[in-house]
Amino acid sequence: MERLLKIDDIECRYQTQKIVEGLSFEVKQGEITCLLGPSGCGKTTVLRAIAGFNPIYSGSISLNDRVIAQPGKSVPPEQRSIGMVFQDYALFPHLSVRNNVTFGLTKLSRKEKNRVVDHLLQLVELEGMADRYPHELSGGQQQRVALARALAPKPQLLLMDEPFSNLDTELRRQLSVEVRDILKEEKISAIVVTHDQDEAFTVSDKLGVIARGRLQQWDTPFEIYHHPENPVVASFVGEGKFLRGKAVSGDLVDTDIGLVKASKVSWSAGDQVDVFVRPHEIVPGCNGCSVNGEVIKKEFLGTSTLYTLKLPTGRLVESSFMADHDYQVGDSIGLRVETEKLVAFRV
Repeated sequence: MERLLKIDDIECRYQTQKIVEGLSFEVKQGEITCLLGPSGCGKTTVLRAIAGFNPIYSGSISLNDRVIAQPGKSVPPEQRSIGMVFQDYALFPHLSVRNNVTFGLTKLSRKEKNRVVDHLLQLVELEGMADRYPHELSGGQQQRVALARALAPKPQLLLMDEPFSNLDTELRRQLSVEVRDILKEEKISAIVVTHDQDEAFTVSDKLGVIARGRLQQWDTPFEIYHHPENPVVASFVGEGKFLRGKAVSGDLVDTDIGLVKASKVSWSAGDQVDVFVRPHEIVPGCNGCSVNGEVIKKEFLGTSTLYTLKLPTGRLVESSFMADHDYQVGDSIGLRVETEKLVAFRV
């Protein structure tokens, strides 16, 4: 695929405060990408810089090999061929769905506008609602209208800022899948900003984790989950805990939960290693386990239960067991690590 967008070593600020720096990545034609990170990490600032709402203080932004932003020069937002879907939808309350979708399409005839509306409302599954007003729609329907309006001018790139955050969990999951399908069908490249890991994994072809004002890793969701480049990425996408251990030989590390195999990253025997253990990687109730954990907290999640367990050393780990297990606080459970290759980093 050809490159559509290039972000080259940009820095963004609010007044004199640096928000992000040294940020570089590319988006290819037809690719759906995502910027993932905690609140306040700068991901929305990056999105607004791409849209043309915020200036950049170093580096450059190019769309189709045309520089649209660099220090002292910025192409106006309306001339960038970039669409945006805002977190609060930003629909005009006094306009019908039809007029919201066609807002800004001043060069089209009424017949052409109606054709655009018919196509887009069918695409977002809102047929027959063209004459309704935003207050007559549910949150999910308003989000679909906002998406249709952003797609109407046929942008080269679509930016979406926390697009599903105002929706309930099930609708958020459903819409994220539907939006991905719509963008793929329309061959629209997109950047989605979110703090929700599941949403990012569902939507994106490529994913960037932003933390501490920098892009920590840019890769496929699979690679970021299974091969995080540093502890910051592992912690953010993994929902696990680090165990300090000592490298023994080969890929073996001696930890508080026993000998485990880890992905070796340039260590020697005797080196201190932090091993990242996710809840699903710890198996309960095995015969002859060398380590037991005491249940100190449990959270029933329906199909599984998340247990917080204290090891003999006092270290806490989390383990997710199928719901047919029902251990109680105070129970002692034999534990072992099931995964063959844990994520690990030399200290």
